[in-house]
Amino acid sequence: MAWDFETEPEFEEKLAWMRGFVREEIFPIETLDLSYDQVVAFIKPFQEEVRKRGLWAAHLPAELGGMGFGQVKLGLMHEILGQTPYGPLIFGNNAPDSGNAELLAAGMEMTDREDIRERWLEPLLNGTMRSGFSMTEPHTAGSDPRLLQSTAVRDGEEWVLNGRKWYTTNGSVADILIVMAVTNPDVHPYQGSSMFVVPVHAKGVTILRDVGSMDDPEVTYGRFGNHAEILYEDVHIPADHLIGPEGSGFLLAQARLGPGRIHHCMRWLGQSQRAFDMMCERALSRFTHGSLLADKQTVQNWIADSAAEMHAARLMTLHAAWKMDKVGASASRDEIAMIKYYGASVLHNVVDRALQTYGSLGYSSDMPLEAMYRAARAARIYDGPDEVHRQTVARHALKRYEPSEIPSDHIPTRAKAAREKFAGMLEFLEAEKV
Repeated sequence: MAWDFETEPEFEEKLAWMRGFVREEIFPIETLDLSYDQVVAFIKPFQEEVRKRGLWAAHLPAELGGMGFGQVKLGLMHEILGQTPYGPLIFGNNAPDSGNAELLAAGMEMTDREDIRERWLEPLLNGTMRSGFSMTEPHTAGSDPRLLQSTAVRDGEEWVLNGRKWYTTNGSVADILIVMAVTNPDVHPYQGSSMFVVPVHAKGVTILRDVGSMDDPEVTYGRFGNHAEILYEDVHIPADHLIGPEGSGFLLAQARLGPGRIHHCMRWLGQSQRAFDMMCERALSRFTHGSLLADKQTVQNWIADSAAEMHAARLMTLHAAWKMDKVGASASRDEIAMIKYYGASVLHNVVDRALQTYGSLGYSSDMPLEAMYRAARAARIYDGPDEVHRQTVARHALKRYEPSEIPSDHIPTRAKAAREKFAGMLEFLEAEKV
């Protein structure tokens, strides 16, 4: 199969419009200090413009209310939208709503339940409902969901949910929470968990707090993008709030996280490109120690290394997206894992160099670089820490090899084996005095 990331001219025109729209209309919103409700009201006209352009909720197939774009097109879109936190929100494909919509769509397909569309999927797509994804727990390793402690027990026509979650993005401003819990502890963990739609105002659901973080240490409760800690105490969930078949939690999680990682990586490239642009502009503007920064070899190295790393990450990510379009997420697992940890390091490197180029101005909140730097550190943790993805790639690579009878680093042993193998040829060469 040949790689092909080209899109038709009509879509290229859409991308060109998006670039101008994001830079001219959305970038300025970042300078405003808005509450969550103010953000929702403020961006409505921008969202309507996106709908008119046929670019709203592009992550879902047309029959589910989306645009039916494949992963390559979505990746190219997210590269542009990722330059600003408001980009995905205005285009109707912000996390976690976009991933949750894909998860609901997968559950609907697995169970042939059309009611899911009207109750939750369409409101998410229309922007009249917000969601949170509640899987990570404070007392278990988030990188190993097999250790989940939250449980849901069947009781007649209901499930009773108990557990404690945190880092539930948008949990404090959500209408519904998609919760992963153990429903059968007696089978293999991969078959023992399920996912549920839990209304945020259900009895027994307590939003304990929004977790402060490096990205937002002085967190304001109830703000879009926050990460909530939530307590579930004897929450009674109707049986029809189960997503997909019982025990399909891991399958649904993988269906949700695969495309999400591609989108994350392309957003990181958008952030990297924005930082790169600022770094180059600064290098051409700042005079110190007898010349412009652009004339300093160190700064030139930063620019060259950043350009190469971004190019490599972009090709890797588009290839993963292309392969996913061709053969699906499962067969693209290694490619998705590689772009996750490589893309996170590229984002950090480029933003770090740009910040250093700006010096104290870059460190200040007068520039967006300090916020980008803090956000970049989180990229190595969420959607699975880098170490887990590296382990996945290494394990799959090692499966293609067999142990060697001769140690590869023992040259005398290898030389002896080679002489024995080619003894006849060596005798011939010696006899012929070659």
